[in-house]
Amino acid sequence: MSSRNTLSAILYGILTILTIVLVCSFIFSLLLRFTNLQESSLQWLIMALSFFALFAGGFVSGGKGREKGWLMGGATAVVFTVIVLLYQFLGQESGFTLGQTLFHLGYLATAVLGGIIGVNVAGGKTSN
Repeated sequence: MSSRNTLSAILYGILTILTIVLVCSFIFSLLLRFTNLQESSLQWLIMALSFFALFAGGFVSGGKGREKGWLMGGATAVVFTVIVLLYQFLGQESGFTLGQTLFHLGYLATAVLGGIIGVNVAGGKTSN
């Protein structure tokens, strides 16, 4: 697999994650603004959707890459984690806490699983 295909697959995965996260954030912000819901009541749903977003990103990157799904999903999760870390470090002037580190390790495992399944659903390597 060429490095161009690998980068393209990872980019598709990152765009999938960011799209899901932005759509969910918009919906939750509307719910929190116009209803009596509190953020603490949505905590488990937000966490489940964040894991789903990383699974979907790994799935898409594995499907686009068509081989080495574990690597595609893992690389997608690592790029996502670096983006979040850079935002938090440069924008918020704070690093990861232990809890955040554990969440991102869970994201890594979830995206790897998504990448493996994505390769298998896409049919693996094609012969040209």
